[in-house]
Amino acid sequence: MKVLKLSAQGLPQSWISLEEAVLHYAADEVRWEVGQQVAVFHGGHNAITGEQSIITVNSIIGTKGVPKINPFELRSGLTNTKLFTRDRYVCAYCGDHFHEAELTREHIVPVSQNGRDHWMNVVTACKACNHRKRDRTPEQANMPLLYTPYVPSLWEDFILRNRRILADQMEFLMAHVPRTSRLLM
Repeated sequence: MKVLKLSAQGLPQSWISLEEAVLHYAADEVRWEVGQQVAVFHGGHNAITGEQSIITVNSIIGTKGVPKINPFELRSGLTNTKLFTRDRYVCAYCGDHFHEAELTREHIVPVSQNGRDHWMNVVTACKACNHRKRDRTPEQANMPLLYTPYVPSLWEDFILRNRRILADQMEFLMAHVPRTSRLLM
């Protein structure tokens, strides 16, 4: 399970472990929290009062201070898993839905024709369509794209990079996803 760490302004910073979240709580770096309580940690007993320390961790925390990274300068790293999720496991050429093992990263402008490996030049394709298209553009292969590629937003990227998102975390992230996002469909 991961905790969604946000800046004090509410911008996503990273997915962190429960242990990392406890360190933020213990260092008094949590400015605010939302979402559900996901864990309770019991610490030692105070030598003077005898009280046991308890830290309750929520699924979404906003931390104090200025973020070390500017989220608007982040570039979504391209991986097959994120690509297939962005494209909803649908082949861009035949329109059929497939399991991840049956899909490939397909370059719209082939690498052999100086196409680059970036979000705007790749789509999800089934192995059969990828083989049929070979090293040609969609126009050259007479295989029109059924949807267009796009670069995921910061919010979409946080959804794409975590497979196990809690319902309240997903609700928070989806509230910030652009209305045109394929993740909303």
